[in-house]
Amino acid sequence: MLSFLRKISIGGKIRDGVPANDEMEAIEGCLEAKNNRSLVSRSDTELKESIYDLLRTIKDPEKPQTLEQLDVVYEDCVEILKQTPQGVSVIRIEFNPTVPHCSLATLIGLCIRVKLERNLVALFKLDIYIKKGAHSTEQEINKQINDKERIAAAMENPNLRELVEKCIQEEE
Repeated sequence: MLSFLRKISIGGKIRDGVPANDEMEAIEGCLEAKNNRSLVSRSDTELKESIYDLLRTIKDPEKPQTLEQLDVVYEDCVEILKQTPQGVSVIRIEFNPTVPHCSLATLIGLCIRVKLERNLVALFKLDIYIKKGAHSTEQEINKQINDKERIAAAMENPNLRELVEKCIQEEE
């Protein structure tokens, strides 16, 4: 599966992967200030809980309920895997579409990815998958929602972008 590392902006330059030690201190200070919603966690449990709190509020594209209310996401769907040698957290998200032929499973995966990428401020690698055996075309959808180019192309579509924004919008 293709997935990608979150890019971090440092002084106007974009770098992939892990910054040098002196740059890491500057980044951590910036990250804590981001929207007073810092998710730089001291433990995997805190990170897992923070991620789940973000996922549970995503709205279903065709129903008024959230993904949590529809049991599409659940507390055990977030898994923090062993960090890479460079110290990058690997986050695995598994979701369960409501029906095996759900036509909006790809859109739900896109919403999950966009919301997490916008709100997580630590270095991470994000892998999103449909629960094994829960969808008739799970392999194809898994490939789509973990492909950097497909995600970028999807978010360039104004109608699709508007739908994603509506689904991930926080309630006031």
